[in-house]
Amino acid sequence: METLLQHFPALTDTQIKQFEGLDALYREWNEKINVISRKDIDSLYLHHVLHSLAIAKVLSFKDGSTVVDLGTGGGFPGIPLAILFPESQFILSDSIGKKITVAREVAQGIGLENVETVHARTESLKIKADFVVSRAVAPLAQLLAWARPLIAKKQQNALPNGLICLKGGKLQAEIAELGKEKKYVDTFNVKDYFKNEFFDEKSVLYLPI
Repeated sequence: METLLQHFPALTDTQIKQFEGLDALYREWNEKINVISRKDIDSLYLHHVLHSLAIAKVLSFKDGSTVVDLGTGGGFPGIPLAILFPESQFILSDSIGKKITVAREVAQGIGLENVETVHARTESLKIKADFVVSRAVAPLAQLLAWARPLIAKKQQNALPNGLICLKGGKLQAEIAELGKEKKYVDTFNVKDYFKNEFFDEKSVLYLPI
């Protein structure tokens, strides 16, 4: 939490309490349904919460925005982003029911009113959103194919509507698979925002749709 507050000093008391509440809830639910590796739970705020919030360093969602988190797992990046942007609506989707259960219970447990959870395959979603976000779910080309039908035409944010995803490792080959569209990809290094070796090879990719 100390690191979180250093990078996001303008958090309200409500937001601080919600972020603080994540630790106990994820520990409790992780004992029932393993959505975070046992060895990683002690690094919840650095490896999962702060990592999710790297998206917020690329774009601050305008009030009234709708954001779909594809393959949310236990709620990342959707839940940390929903805490940070309480006036935007977040739809957390996953095809695995037990993971959606964790995301739903954690969101309810900290009193998030701007989160909806959906147990469904991505291809079956009938939603229009300003942005699709994801973290380590699928190759970029697949994410783009899934995201394209979900993106609304109306623009209201500082960046055009599109896909924002968190990725790790070397990404040149994955970006190259997009063909002509690769030239539209913007890559942001997370280590430029958060000074910790964990983020050395972590990136935020943005692709307008």
